[in-house]
Amino acid sequence: MAPTGALTHRRELRRAVRQLRARGLYVAAKWAAEQLVGLNEKTSGGSVESKVDNAKVKESGGIELRARRTPAERAEAGVEVEESEDSDQDEDALLLARSYFDTREYRRAAHALQGLSGRKATFLRFYATYLAGEKRKEEDVVDLAGPLGKSDAVNLELASLEQELSSLHRTSMLDAFGMYLYGVILRERDKHAEACVMLCASVNSYPWNWSAWLELQALCTDPDIFHSLDLKDHWMRDFFVASLFLDLQRNSEGLARYQSLYLLFPGSDHILAQTAVAHYNLREFDDAERLFEELLRVDPYRIEGMDTYSNILYVKECFAALSHLAHKSVLTEKYRSETCCIIGNYYSLKAQHEKAVLYFKRALRLNPKFLSAWTLMGHEFVEMKNTPAAIDAYRRAVDINPRDYRAWYGLGQTYEILAMPYYALYYYRRATQLRPHDARMWCAMGQCYESEQLQIYDAAIRCYKRAVNNNDREGIALNKLAKLHVNLGRHEQAAFYFRKNLERMEADQNESQEYVDALLFLGNYSKNNGSLDEAEIYCTRVLDYGGPAKEDAKAMLREIRSVQQHEDTLLSMESERSTP
Repeated sequence: MAPTGALTHRRELRRAVRQLRARGLYVAAKWAAEQLVGLNEKTSGGSVESKVDNAKVKESGGIELRARRTPAERAEAGVEVEESEDSDQDEDALLLARSYFDTREYRRAAHALQGLSGRKATFLRFYATYLAGEKRKEEDVVDLAGPLGKSDAVNLELASLEQELSSLHRTSMLDAFGMYLYGVILRERDKHAEACVMLCASVNSYPWNWSAWLELQALCTDPDIFHSLDLKDHWMRDFFVASLFLDLQRNSEGLARYQSLYLLFPGSDHILAQTAVAHYNLREFDDAERLFEELLRVDPYRIEGMDTYSNILYVKECFAALSHLAHKSVLTEKYRSETCCIIGNYYSLKAQHEKAVLYFKRALRLNPKFLSAWTLMGHEFVEMKNTPAAIDAYRRAVDINPRDYRAWYGLGQTYEILAMPYYALYYYRRATQLRPHDARMWCAMGQCYESEQLQIYDAAIRCYKRAVNNNDREGIALNKLAKLHVNLGRHEQAAFYFRKNLERMEADQNESQEYVDALLFLGNYSKNNGSLDEAEIYCTRVLDYGGPAKEDAKAMLREIRSVQQHEDTLLSMESERSTP
Protein backbone atom coordinates (compact mmCIF):
# COMPACT_ATOMS: atom_id res chain seq x y z
CA MET A 1 0.00 0.00 0.00
CA ALA A 2 1.33 3.45 -0.95
CA PRO A 3 2.43 5.86 1.79
CA THR A 4 -0.19 8.46 2.72
CA GLY A 5 2.23 11.35 2.17
CA ALA A 6 3.10 10.19 -1.35
CA LEU A 7 -0.58 9.86 -2.28
CA THR A 8 -1.22 13.36 -0.98
CA HIS A 9 1.64 14.70 -3.10
CA ARG A 10 0.22 12.91 -6.16
CA ARG A 11 -3.22 14.44 -5.70
CA GLU A 12 -1.71 17.87 -5.15
CA LEU A 13 0.42 17.58 -8.28
CA ARG A 14 -2.51 16.47 -10.45
CA ARG A 15 -4.50 19.45 -9.23
CA ALA A 16 -1.53 21.73 -9.88
CA VAL A 17 -1.07 20.44 -13.45
CA ARG A 18 -4.71 21.17 -14.25
CA GLN A 19 -4.65 24.70 -12.87
CA LEU A 20 -1.29 25.61 -14.38
CA ARG A 21 -2.30 24.45 -17.83
CA ALA A 22 -5.61 26.27 -17.51
CA ARG A 23 -3.72 29.52 -16.95
CA GLY A 24 -1.27 28.99 -19.80
CA LEU A 25 1.80 28.46 -17.55
CA TYR A 26 3.16 25.63 -19.67
CA VAL A 27 6.70 25.59 -18.22
CA ALA A 28 5.38 25.15 -14.70
CA ALA A 29 2.82 22.57 -15.86
CA LYS A 30 5.50 20.57 -17.65
CA TRP A 31 7.68 20.58 -14.54
CA ALA A 32 4.80 19.49 -12.29
CA ALA A 33 3.81 16.71 -14.69
CA GLU A 34 7.40 15.45 -14.66
CA GLN A 35 7.32 15.18 -10.86
CA LEU A 36 3.95 13.44 -11.06
CA VAL A 37 5.43 10.73 -13.29
CA GLY A 38 8.14 10.04 -10.70
CA LEU A 39 5.61 9.96 -7.86
CA ASN A 40 3.28 7.61 -9.73
CA GLU A 41 6.16 5.18 -10.22
CA LYS A 42 6.61 5.04 -6.46
CA THR A 43 2.97 4.76 -5.41
CA SER A 44 1.54 2.32 -7.95
CA GLY A 45 2.49 -0.68 -10.05
CA GLY A 46 2.39 -1.18 -13.80
CA SER A 47 4.44 0.20 -16.67
CA VAL A 48 5.78 3.74 -16.91
CA GLU A 49 3.55 4.41 -19.91
CA SER A 50 0.38 3.55 -18.01
CA LYS A 51 1.39 5.84 -15.14
CA VAL A 52 2.03 8.76 -17.47
CA ASP A 53 -1.39 8.19 -19.06
CA ASN A 54 -3.01 8.33 -15.63
CA ALA A 55 -1.33 11.71 -14.97
CA LYS A 56 -2.55 13.33 -18.18
CA VAL A 57 -5.06 16.12 -18.04
CA LYS A 58 -7.86 16.62 -20.53
CA GLU A 59 -6.79 19.46 -22.76
CA SER A 60 -7.70 21.35 -25.90
CA GLY A 61 -4.67 23.11 -27.37
CA GLY A 62 -2.87 22.75 -24.03
CA ILE A 63 -5.71 24.32 -21.98
CA GLU A 64 -8.45 22.50 -20.13
CA LEU A 65 -11.92 23.53 -21.35
CA ARG A 66 -14.45 23.93 -18.52
CA ALA A 67 -17.36 25.48 -20.41
CA ARG A 68 -20.87 24.05 -20.33
CA ARG A 69 -20.28 21.92 -17.20
CA THR A 70 -22.31 22.10 -14.03
CA PRO A 71 -20.62 22.53 -10.63
CA ALA A 72 -21.47 18.89 -9.81
CA GLU A 73 -19.81 17.70 -13.03
CA ARG A 74 -16.75 19.80 -12.26
CA ALA A 75 -16.50 18.39 -8.74
CA GLU A 76 -16.84 14.84 -10.12
CA ALA A 77 -14.05 15.57 -12.62
CA GLY A 78 -11.78 16.84 -9.84
CA VAL A 79 -11.94 20.49 -10.88
CA GLU A 80 -12.32 23.22 -8.28
CA VAL A 81 -15.68 25.03 -8.35
CA GLU A 82 -15.36 28.78 -8.87
CA GLU A 83 -16.91 31.03 -6.25
CA SER A 84 -19.22 32.50 -8.89
CA GLU A 85 -20.12 31.02 -12.25
CA ASP A 86 -19.37 33.05 -15.35
CA SER A 87 -22.20 33.69 -17.73
CA ASP A 88 -22.28 31.92 -21.07
CA GLN A 89 -21.24 35.13 -22.76
CA ASP A 90 -18.26 35.54 -20.45
CA GLU A 91 -17.17 31.95 -21.02
CA ASP A 92 -17.42 32.44 -24.77
CA ALA A 93 -15.23 35.55 -24.52
CA LEU A 94 -12.75 33.64 -22.35
CA LEU A 95 -12.55 30.78 -24.87
CA LEU A 96 -12.03 33.27 -27.70
CA ALA A 97 -9.26 35.00 -25.75
CA ARG A 98 -7.58 31.65 -25.07
CA SER A 99 -7.64 30.89 -28.78
CA TYR A 100 -5.96 34.23 -29.53
CA PHE A 101 -3.46 33.57 -26.73
CA ASP A 102 -2.51 30.16 -28.17
CA THR A 103 -1.81 31.77 -31.56
CA ARG A 104 0.38 34.46 -29.90
CA GLU A 105 -2.09 37.25 -30.72
CA TYR A 106 -1.73 38.70 -27.25
CA ARG A 107 -3.26 42.13 -27.84
CA ARG A 108 -6.37 40.59 -29.39
CA ALA A 109 -6.61 38.26 -26.39
CA ALA A 110 -6.36 41.16 -23.95
CA HIS A 111 -8.94 43.17 -25.91
CA ALA A 112 -11.38 40.24 -25.96
CA LEU A 113 -11.28 40.15 -22.15
CA GLN A 114 -12.03 43.84 -21.60
CA GLY A 115 -14.86 44.25 -19.08
CA LEU A 116 -14.67 40.70 -17.66
CA SER A 117 -14.12 40.52 -13.90
CA GLY A 118 -13.56 36.80 -13.27
CA ARG A 119 -10.23 35.77 -11.80
CA LYS A 120 -9.24 33.70 -14.82
CA ALA A 121 -10.21 36.44 -17.22
CA THR A 122 -8.40 39.10 -15.20
CA PHE A 123 -5.20 37.09 -14.99
CA LEU A 124 -5.26 36.17 -18.69
CA ARG A 125 -5.87 39.81 -19.69
CA PHE A 126 -2.91 41.06 -17.65
CA TYR A 127 -0.68 38.19 -18.72
CA ALA A 128 -1.54 38.67 -22.41
CA THR A 129 -0.81 42.40 -22.10
CA TYR A 130 2.54 41.65 -20.46
CA LEU A 131 3.48 39.15 -23.19
CA ALA A 132 2.41 41.64 -25.88
CA GLY A 133 4.89 44.11 -24.39
CA GLU A 134 7.60 41.42 -24.28
CA LYS A 135 6.92 40.52 -27.91
CA ARG A 136 7.23 44.16 -28.94
CA LYS A 137 10.45 44.47 -26.95
CA GLU A 138 11.95 41.47 -28.79
CA GLU A 139 11.04 43.07 -32.10
CA ASP A 140 12.75 46.30 -31.03
CA VAL A 141 15.84 44.35 -30.02
CA VAL A 142 16.05 42.87 -33.51
CA ASP A 143 15.66 46.29 -35.11
CA LEU A 144 17.94 48.28 -32.80
CA ALA A 145 20.45 45.71 -31.58
CA GLY A 146 24.22 46.02 -31.84
CA PRO A 147 26.62 43.34 -33.10
CA LEU A 148 25.84 40.94 -30.22
CA GLY A 149 22.17 41.79 -29.85
CA LYS A 150 22.54 44.37 -27.08
CA SER A 151 19.74 46.91 -26.94
CA ASP A 152 18.06 49.29 -24.49
CA ALA A 153 14.56 48.20 -25.51
CA VAL A 154 12.07 47.87 -22.63
CA ASN A 155 8.58 46.50 -22.16
CA LEU A 156 6.37 49.60 -22.43
CA GLU A 157 3.43 47.90 -20.72
CA LEU A 158 5.14 47.46 -17.35
CA ALA A 159 4.22 50.83 -15.85
CA SER A 160 0.49 50.58 -16.58
CA LEU A 161 0.38 46.92 -15.50
CA GLU A 162 2.09 47.73 -12.23
CA GLN A 163 -0.40 50.47 -11.52
CA GLU A 164 -3.43 48.26 -12.19
CA LEU A 165 -2.07 45.26 -10.30
CA SER A 166 -1.08 47.44 -7.38
CA SER A 167 -4.64 48.77 -7.17
CA LEU A 168 -6.06 45.24 -7.18
CA HIS A 169 -3.54 44.09 -4.58
CA ARG A 170 -4.49 46.90 -2.19
CA THR A 171 -8.11 45.71 -2.35
CA SER A 172 -7.06 42.03 -1.92
CA MET A 173 -8.40 41.13 -5.37
CA LEU A 174 -5.31 39.24 -6.57
CA ASP A 175 -5.11 35.46 -6.37
CA ALA A 176 -1.84 33.48 -6.33
CA PHE A 177 -1.35 33.80 -10.09
CA GLY A 178 -2.07 37.50 -10.09
CA MET A 179 0.49 37.98 -7.33
CA TYR A 180 2.98 35.94 -9.37
CA LEU A 181 2.54 38.24 -12.37
CA TYR A 182 2.74 41.30 -10.13
CA GLY A 183 6.00 39.95 -8.70
CA VAL A 184 7.44 39.44 -12.21
CA ILE A 185 6.61 43.01 -13.15
CA LEU A 186 8.08 44.42 -9.93
CA ARG A 187 11.27 42.49 -10.57
CA GLU A 188 11.57 43.86 -14.09
CA ARG A 189 10.99 47.34 -12.68
CA ASP A 190 13.98 46.73 -10.34
CA LYS A 191 11.81 46.77 -7.21
CA HIS A 192 13.40 43.62 -5.88
CA ALA A 193 12.36 43.83 -2.22
CA GLU A 194 8.68 44.29 -3.13
CA ALA A 195 8.94 41.55 -5.74
CA CYS A 196 10.30 39.11 -3.12
CA VAL A 197 7.37 39.84 -0.82
CA MET A 198 4.84 39.39 -3.61
CA LEU A 199 6.35 36.15 -4.94
CA CYS A 200 6.54 34.73 -1.43
CA ALA A 201 2.85 35.48 -0.98
CA SER A 202 2.13 33.78 -4.33
CA VAL A 203 3.99 30.54 -3.56
CA ASN A 204 2.60 30.43 -0.02
CA SER A 205 -0.91 30.67 -1.45
CA TYR A 206 -0.30 28.22 -4.32
CA PRO A 207 2.99 26.30 -3.93
CA TRP A 208 2.82 24.31 -7.18
CA ASN A 209 3.56 27.19 -9.57
CA TRP A 210 7.20 26.41 -10.41
CA SER A 211 7.47 29.56 -12.53
CA ALA A 212 6.94 31.66 -9.39
CA TRP A 213 9.67 29.74 -7.57
CA LEU A 214 12.09 30.37 -10.46
CA GLU A 215 11.37 34.09 -10.37
CA LEU A 216 11.99 34.08 -6.63
CA GLN A 217 15.23 32.17 -7.16
CA ALA A 218 16.46 34.83 -9.58
CA LEU A 219 16.01 37.44 -6.83
CA CYS A 220 18.01 35.47 -4.26
CA THR A 221 21.43 36.73 -5.30
CA ASP A 222 22.77 36.28 -1.77
CA PRO A 223 22.20 33.67 0.97
CA ASP A 224 21.06 36.46 3.31
CA ILE A 225 18.14 37.25 0.99
CA PHE A 226 17.07 33.60 1.06
CA HIS A 227 17.15 33.45 4.86
CA SER A 228 14.96 36.56 5.04
CA LEU A 229 12.16 35.01 2.94
CA ASP A 230 8.90 34.17 4.67
CA LEU A 231 8.11 30.76 3.13
CA LYS A 232 5.75 28.12 4.47
CA ASP A 233 7.01 24.60 5.05
CA HIS A 234 6.03 22.58 1.97
CA TRP A 235 7.68 19.89 -0.13
CA MET A 236 7.76 22.32 -3.08
CA ARG A 237 9.96 24.54 -0.92
CA ASP A 238 12.50 21.69 -0.82
CA PHE A 239 12.70 21.73 -4.63
CA PHE A 240 13.22 25.49 -4.54
CA VAL A 241 15.96 25.32 -1.89
CA ALA A 242 17.81 22.56 -3.76
CA SER A 243 17.70 24.53 -7.02
CA LEU A 244 18.76 27.74 -5.25
CA PHE A 245 21.75 26.02 -3.64
CA LEU A 246 22.99 24.95 -7.08
CA ASP A 247 22.51 28.49 -8.35
CA LEU A 248 24.48 29.90 -5.40
CA GLN A 249 27.27 27.34 -6.01
CA ARG A 250 26.55 25.57 -2.73
CA ASN A 251 26.67 22.38 -4.71
CA SER A 252 27.28 19.84 -1.93
CA GLU A 253 24.23 21.08 -0.02
CA GLY A 254 22.14 21.13 -3.20
CA LEU A 255 23.22 17.60 -4.07
CA ALA A 256 22.22 16.36 -0.61
CA ARG A 257 18.78 17.99 -1.00
CA TYR A 258 18.18 16.36 -4.38
CA GLN A 259 19.25 12.98 -3.07
CA SER A 260 16.65 13.33 -0.31
CA LEU A 261 13.98 14.37 -2.82
CA TYR A 262 14.82 11.41 -5.04
CA LEU A 263 13.64 9.09 -2.25
CA LEU A 264 10.20 10.73 -2.50
CA PHE A 265 10.16 11.05 -6.33
CA PRO A 266 12.31 8.09 -7.49
CA GLY A 267 11.32 8.35 -11.16
CA SER A 268 11.72 12.11 -11.61
CA ASP A 269 13.81 13.08 -14.63
CA HIS A 270 14.09 16.61 -13.26
CA ILE A 271 15.78 15.43 -10.07
CA LEU A 272 18.10 13.12 -12.01
CA ALA A 273 19.13 15.99 -14.32
CA GLN A 274 19.72 18.39 -11.43
CA THR A 275 21.79 15.78 -9.59
CA ALA A 276 23.95 15.42 -12.69
CA VAL A 277 24.37 19.22 -12.84
CA ALA A 278 25.44 19.23 -9.18
CA HIS A 279 28.15 16.64 -9.89
CA TYR A 280 29.23 18.70 -12.92
CA ASN A 281 29.55 21.84 -10.78
CA LEU A 282 31.62 19.84 -8.29
CA ARG A 283 33.88 18.79 -11.21
CA GLU A 284 32.94 15.15 -10.68
CA PHE A 285 32.69 14.60 -14.41
CA ASP A 286 32.55 10.80 -14.38
CA ASP A 287 29.54 10.74 -12.03
CA ALA A 288 27.81 13.50 -13.99
CA GLU A 289 28.39 11.69 -17.29
CA ARG A 290 26.97 8.46 -15.88
CA LEU A 291 23.81 10.24 -14.69
CA PHE A 292 23.28 11.99 -18.03
CA GLU A 293 23.64 8.67 -19.83
CA GLU A 294 21.02 7.19 -17.49
CA LEU A 295 18.77 10.19 -18.20
CA LEU A 296 19.07 9.66 -21.95
CA ARG A 297 18.37 5.94 -21.54
CA VAL A 298 15.11 6.75 -19.72
CA ASP A 299 14.22 9.72 -21.95
CA PRO A 300 16.14 9.27 -25.26
CA TYR A 301 14.62 12.33 -26.96
CA ARG A 302 15.33 14.78 -24.17
CA ILE A 303 16.97 18.09 -25.17
CA GLU A 304 16.63 20.05 -21.93
CA GLY A 305 19.92 20.15 -20.04
CA MET A 306 21.87 18.31 -22.71
CA ASP A 307 24.07 21.36 -23.32
CA THR A 308 25.58 20.69 -19.87
CA TYR A 309 26.20 17.08 -20.90
CA SER A 310 27.98 18.38 -24.02
CA ASN A 311 30.20 20.53 -21.77
CA ILE A 312 31.26 17.38 -19.91
CA LEU A 313 32.05 15.57 -23.17
CA TYR A 314 33.99 18.63 -24.32
CA VAL A 315 36.11 18.74 -21.16
CA LYS A 316 36.80 15.01 -21.38
CA GLU A 317 37.54 15.36 -25.14
CA CYS A 318 35.08 12.62 -26.08
CA PHE A 319 34.91 13.37 -29.82
CA ALA A 320 32.76 10.38 -30.79
CA ALA A 321 30.24 10.78 -27.96
CA LEU A 322 29.87 14.52 -28.59
CA SER A 323 29.40 13.94 -32.32
CA HIS A 324 26.72 11.33 -31.61
CA LEU A 325 24.93 13.68 -29.19
CA ALA A 326 25.02 16.53 -31.73
CA HIS A 327 23.55 14.38 -34.52
CA LYS A 328 20.87 12.97 -32.24
CA SER A 329 19.87 16.43 -30.99
CA VAL A 330 19.56 17.78 -34.54
CA LEU A 331 17.31 14.89 -35.52
CA THR A 332 15.18 15.32 -32.38
CA GLU A 333 14.74 19.11 -32.36
CA LYS A 334 16.96 21.20 -34.58
CA TYR A 335 15.75 24.66 -33.58
CA ARG A 336 16.46 24.60 -29.86
CA SER A 337 19.08 26.68 -28.08
CA GLU A 338 20.44 23.56 -26.38
CA THR A 339 20.93 21.84 -29.75
CA CYS A 340 22.83 24.81 -31.14
CA CYS A 341 25.09 24.88 -28.07
CA ILE A 342 25.84 21.18 -28.42
CA ILE A 343 26.84 21.68 -32.06
CA GLY A 344 28.90 24.74 -31.06
CA ASN A 345 30.80 22.65 -28.49
CA TYR A 346 31.44 19.99 -31.13
CA TYR A 347 33.00 22.51 -33.54
CA SER A 348 34.97 24.10 -30.69
CA LEU A 349 36.45 20.71 -29.79
CA LYS A 350 37.52 20.39 -33.43
CA ALA A 351 39.15 23.87 -33.14
CA GLN A 352 36.72 25.32 -35.72
CA HIS A 353 35.99 28.39 -33.63
CA GLU A 354 34.26 30.44 -36.35
CA LYS A 355 31.65 27.71 -36.86
CA ALA A 356 31.25 27.37 -33.08
CA VAL A 357 30.50 31.10 -32.77
CA LEU A 358 27.96 30.82 -35.59
CA TYR A 359 26.00 28.16 -33.71
CA PHE A 360 26.18 29.99 -30.39
CA LYS A 361 24.73 33.04 -32.15
CA ARG A 362 21.94 30.85 -33.52
CA ALA A 363 21.20 29.68 -29.99
CA LEU A 364 20.89 33.30 -28.89
CA ARG A 365 18.56 34.16 -31.74
CA LEU A 366 16.27 31.43 -30.45
CA ASN A 367 16.64 32.54 -26.83
CA PRO A 368 18.48 35.82 -26.16
CA LYS A 369 18.69 34.99 -22.43
CA PHE A 370 20.29 31.58 -22.87
CA LEU A 371 23.15 32.03 -20.41
CA SER A 372 25.32 29.12 -21.49
CA ALA A 373 25.53 30.38 -25.08
CA TRP A 374 26.81 33.83 -24.03
CA THR A 375 29.54 32.35 -21.83
CA LEU A 376 30.63 29.74 -24.37
CA MET A 377 30.69 32.34 -27.14
CA GLY A 378 32.94 34.48 -24.96
CA HIS A 379 35.34 31.54 -24.65
CA GLU A 380 35.40 31.17 -28.43
CA PHE A 381 36.14 34.86 -28.98
CA VAL A 382 39.07 34.54 -26.55
CA GLU A 383 40.40 31.63 -28.64
CA MET A 384 40.01 33.79 -31.75
CA LYS A 385 41.83 36.67 -29.95
CA ASN A 386 38.79 38.92 -30.45
CA THR A 387 38.93 40.40 -26.96
CA PRO A 388 36.33 43.22 -27.40
CA ALA A 389 33.71 40.72 -28.56
CA ALA A 390 34.67 38.34 -25.74
CA ILE A 391 34.21 41.09 -23.14
CA ASP A 392 30.84 42.02 -24.61
CA ALA A 393 29.66 38.39 -24.52
CA TYR A 394 30.80 37.86 -20.93
CA ARG A 395 29.14 41.10 -19.83
CA ARG A 396 25.87 39.99 -21.38
CA ALA A 397 26.16 36.73 -19.42
CA VAL A 398 26.63 38.48 -16.06
CA ASP A 399 23.79 40.89 -16.89
CA ILE A 400 21.49 37.88 -17.27
CA ASN A 401 22.81 36.08 -14.19
CA PRO A 402 25.28 37.84 -11.86
CA ARG A 403 25.99 34.44 -10.25
CA ASP A 404 27.62 33.00 -13.39
CA TYR A 405 31.18 32.57 -12.10
CA ARG A 406 32.39 31.35 -15.50
CA ALA A 407 31.61 34.71 -17.07
CA TRP A 408 33.36 36.63 -14.27
CA TYR A 409 36.35 34.32 -14.61
CA GLY A 410 36.34 34.82 -18.40
CA LEU A 411 36.30 38.60 -17.96
CA GLY A 412 39.30 38.33 -15.65
CA GLN A 413 41.22 36.25 -18.18
CA THR A 414 40.37 38.64 -21.01
CA TYR A 415 41.56 41.72 -19.12
CA GLU A 416 44.69 39.83 -18.11
CA ILE A 417 45.39 39.20 -21.81
CA LEU A 418 44.97 42.94 -22.36
CA ALA A 419 47.61 43.56 -19.64
CA MET A 420 45.08 45.35 -17.41
CA PRO A 421 45.70 43.50 -14.11
CA TYR A 422 43.65 45.76 -11.83
CA TYR A 423 40.54 45.15 -13.95
CA ALA A 424 41.35 41.44 -14.04
CA LEU A 425 41.69 41.34 -10.25
CA TYR A 426 38.23 42.84 -9.79
CA TYR A 427 36.62 40.13 -11.93
CA TYR A 428 38.68 37.34 -10.37
CA ARG A 429 37.53 38.50 -6.95
CA ARG A 430 33.90 38.23 -8.08
CA ALA A 431 34.60 34.71 -9.31
CA THR A 432 36.24 33.67 -6.02
CA GLN A 433 33.31 35.10 -4.05
CA LEU A 434 30.97 32.85 -6.01
CA ARG A 435 33.31 29.82 -5.93
CA PRO A 436 35.42 30.15 -2.78
CA HIS A 437 36.30 26.46 -2.85
CA ASP A 438 37.43 26.34 -6.49
CA ALA A 439 41.23 26.19 -6.70
CA ARG A 440 41.23 27.47 -10.29
CA MET A 441 39.83 30.83 -9.21
CA TRP A 442 42.55 31.29 -6.57
CA CYS A 443 45.30 30.24 -8.99
CA ALA A 444 44.10 32.81 -11.52
CA MET A 445 44.09 35.55 -8.90
CA GLY A 446 47.53 34.51 -7.71
CA GLN A 447 48.95 34.69 -11.23
CA CYS A 448 47.46 38.17 -11.58
CA TYR A 449 49.15 39.36 -8.36
CA GLU A 450 52.38 37.77 -9.61
CA SER A 451 52.31 39.59 -12.97
CA GLU A 452 55.04 42.02 -14.00
CA GLN A 453 52.74 45.02 -13.58
CA LEU A 454 51.79 44.22 -9.96
CA GLN A 455 54.44 41.94 -8.43
CA ILE A 456 52.52 41.70 -5.14
CA TYR A 457 54.14 38.41 -4.16
CA ASP A 458 52.79 38.06 -0.62
CA ALA A 459 49.20 38.37 -1.89
CA ALA A 460 50.00 35.84 -4.64
CA ILE A 461 51.34 33.42 -2.01
CA ARG A 462 48.14 33.75 0.03
CA CYS A 463 46.05 32.99 -3.07
CA TYR A 464 48.12 29.92 -3.96
CA LYS A 465 47.83 28.65 -0.38
CA ARG A 466 44.04 28.94 -0.65
CA ALA A 467 44.23 26.93 -3.87
CA VAL A 468 46.29 24.19 -2.17
CA ASN A 469 43.81 24.04 0.72
CA ASN A 470 40.96 23.63 -1.80
CA ASN A 471 42.41 20.57 -3.55
CA ASP A 472 44.30 22.02 -6.50
CA ARG A 473 44.01 19.03 -8.85
CA GLU A 474 46.27 20.47 -11.54
CA GLY A 475 49.07 21.11 -9.02
CA ILE A 476 49.66 24.63 -10.31
CA ALA A 477 49.67 26.21 -6.85
CA LEU A 478 52.39 24.03 -5.29
CA ASN A 479 54.85 24.71 -8.10
CA LYS A 480 54.04 28.44 -8.04
CA LEU A 481 54.51 28.59 -4.25
CA ALA A 482 57.87 26.85 -4.50
CA LYS A 483 59.16 29.19 -7.22
CA LEU A 484 57.88 32.33 -5.49
CA HIS A 485 59.71 31.38 -2.29
CA VAL A 486 62.88 30.74 -4.34
CA ASN A 487 62.62 34.23 -5.87
CA LEU A 488 62.13 35.73 -2.40
CA GLY A 489 65.14 33.85 -1.03
CA ARG A 490 63.06 31.69 1.31
CA HIS A 491 64.77 28.42 0.46
CA GLU A 492 63.43 26.41 3.39
CA GLN A 493 59.79 27.15 2.45
CA ALA A 494 60.64 26.55 -1.20
CA ALA A 495 62.07 23.10 -0.37
CA PHE A 496 58.89 22.26 1.59
CA TYR A 497 56.62 23.03 -1.39
CA PHE A 498 58.96 21.35 -3.89
CA ARG A 499 58.79 18.15 -1.81
CA LYS A 500 54.99 18.30 -1.65
CA ASN A 501 54.81 18.88 -5.39
CA LEU A 502 57.21 15.99 -5.99
CA GLU A 503 54.99 13.67 -3.95
CA ARG A 504 51.93 14.77 -5.93
CA MET A 505 53.61 14.22 -9.30
CA GLU A 506 54.91 10.81 -8.26
CA ALA A 507 51.41 9.80 -7.21
CA ASP A 508 50.04 10.99 -10.57
CA GLN A 509 53.01 9.47 -12.47
CA ASN A 510 53.66 12.89 -13.94
CA GLU A 511 57.29 13.32 -14.97
CA SER A 512 57.14 16.72 -16.60
CA GLN A 513 59.72 19.51 -16.55
CA GLU A 514 58.35 20.59 -13.17
CA TYR A 515 59.38 17.18 -11.81
CA VAL A 516 62.95 17.62 -13.02
CA ASP A 517 63.15 21.19 -11.70
CA ALA A 518 61.97 20.03 -8.26
CA LEU A 519 64.61 17.26 -8.15
CA LEU A 520 67.34 19.66 -9.19
CA PHE A 521 66.41 22.29 -6.60
CA LEU A 522 66.11 19.73 -3.79
CA GLY A 523 69.48 18.26 -4.75
CA ASN A 524 71.14 21.67 -4.60
CA TYR A 525 69.30 22.58 -1.36
CA SER A 526 70.35 19.33 0.32
CA LYS A 527 73.97 19.80 -0.80
CA ASN A 528 74.12 23.32 0.61
CA ASN A 529 72.69 22.10 3.93
CA GLY A 530 75.23 19.30 4.23
CA SER A 531 72.83 16.42 3.42
CA LEU A 532 75.15 15.01 0.77
CA ASP A 533 73.60 11.54 0.64
CA GLU A 534 70.14 12.98 0.08
CA ALA A 535 71.50 15.40 -2.53
CA GLU A 536 73.17 12.53 -4.35
CA ILE A 537 69.87 10.63 -4.52
CA TYR A 538 68.05 13.63 -6.05
CA CYS A 539 70.81 14.29 -8.60
CA THR A 540 71.03 10.63 -9.61
CA ARG A 541 67.29 10.67 -10.41
CA VAL A 542 67.79 13.69 -12.65
CA LEU A 543 70.29 11.69 -14.77
CA ASP A 544 67.38 9.69 -16.18
CA TYR A 545 66.23 12.80 -18.08
CA GLY A 546 67.91 14.71 -20.90
CA GLY A 547 68.47 18.39 -21.51
CA PRO A 548 70.45 20.99 -19.57
CA ALA A 549 69.17 19.62 -16.25
CA LYS A 550 71.14 16.41 -16.80
CA GLU A 551 74.40 18.36 -17.23
CA ASP A 552 73.66 20.42 -14.14
CA ALA A 553 73.04 17.21 -12.16
CA LYS A 554 76.35 15.74 -13.39
CA ALA A 555 78.23 18.85 -12.31
CA MET A 556 76.52 18.77 -8.93
CA LEU A 557 77.36 15.08 -8.48
CA ARG A 558 81.00 15.79 -9.23
CA GLU A 559 80.98 18.53 -6.63
CA ILE A 560 79.24 16.28 -4.08
CA ARG A 561 81.75 13.48 -4.62
CA SER A 562 84.65 15.91 -4.37
CA VAL A 563 83.32 17.14 -1.03
CA GLN A 564 82.79 13.57 0.12
CA GLN A 565 86.39 12.66 -0.83
CA HIS A 566 87.69 15.73 0.96
CA GLU A 567 85.73 14.78 4.08
CA ASP A 568 87.00 11.21 3.87
CA THR A 569 90.59 12.52 3.61
CA LEU A 570 90.11 14.75 6.64
CA LEU A 571 88.66 11.86 8.62
CA SER A 572 91.58 9.59 7.73
CA MET A 573 94.09 12.30 8.71
CA GLU A 574 92.39 12.83 12.03
CA SER A 575 92.37 9.09 12.69
CA GLU A 576 96.14 8.89 11.93
CA ARG A 577 96.85 11.75 14.34
CA SER A 578 94.89 10.08 17.06
CA THR A 579 96.79 6.79 16.63
CA PRO A 580 99.84 6.50 19.06
